[in-house]
Amino acid sequence: MIPSMRSLTAEEYVEAFKSFLDHSTEHQCMDEFNKEQMPNIMAGAYTAAQEHQQLNLQGTSTQICEQDLKMIRILQAVHPGVFIDNEIVEPNPQHVAAYKDLVNQAPDLQNVSFIWHQLTSLEYEQQVKEQGTHKKFDFIHMIQMLYRVEDIPNTIKFFHSCLDHHGKLLIIILSDSSGWASLWKKHRDCLPATDRGHYITCGGITEVLRRLGAEHRVYELPSGWDITECFIEGDALGGRMMDFLTGTKNFLGTAPPALRRRLREALCQPECSSTRDGRVIFSNNLSMIVVES
Repeated sequence: MIPSMRSLTAEEYVEAFKSFLDHSTEHQCMDEFNKEQMPNIMAGAYTAAQEHQQLNLQGTSTQICEQDLKMIRILQAVHPGVFIDNEIVEPNPQHVAAYKDLVNQAPDLQNVSFIWHQLTSLEYEQQVKEQGTHKKFDFIHMIQMLYRVEDIPNTIKFFHSCLDHHGKLLIIILSDSSGWASLWKKHRDCLPATDRGHYITCGGITEVLRRLGAEHRVYELPSGWDITECFIEGDALGGRMMDFLTGTKNFLGTAPPALRRRLREALCQPECSSTRDGRVIFSNNLSMIVVES
């Protein structure tokens, strides 16, 4: 009997996510943004740093903890000697542990303090409101995390309210031009019911920001993901990639044959992927949305 389709658990997601990172340019895309745009974006926070000799930062997802530390190092390079207070909100214990390991191995973070909140963004919001401690931050980032948020408008509204008067909120989300946007629009009915309602790209976020009256700017950056192995029968890496694409555990082993064909055909369409040197490159284009306080 073929087992039924189900969503990935948190642990299974971590494994599938690693296969994605290892074969995509997502990190390189973020690195480019950090180096080219972050110094200008944080100009107002630099003024605050000069006044108070401290920057208050917050990351609301650390599944990409390397990027979090890269952002910190960019700020350190521009303002050497300024103390950085960094708070992290992340529910996945594996991601928190990985972040702590990176910090322990980094000799260049002496002027940085870390506070970890192993909570969802909603749990953190409730804790802040219950304790009445509404701390203000110079910079808050949400890196690829709004897909799993129950109430996106209220979540953005809350964290936007946590910004200091010169602060910036950075939301990194998939672009409307990405293959994900086409896949979700046309084929979301294929995926496990428990994952429905979480598929959102840049356009959905900017619409929320417009309704909130929040000033913002969007930076579009190209990114790709080599998914060639998805089309090789029995390939273990391809199986993990399909799991990540669909949010489904063992998609190739549990989905009906017609559904497997449908998804693979969709992945080959021009709106999803391109072919380079015989490899299938899925469009993973990202939108970096910078929101003013």
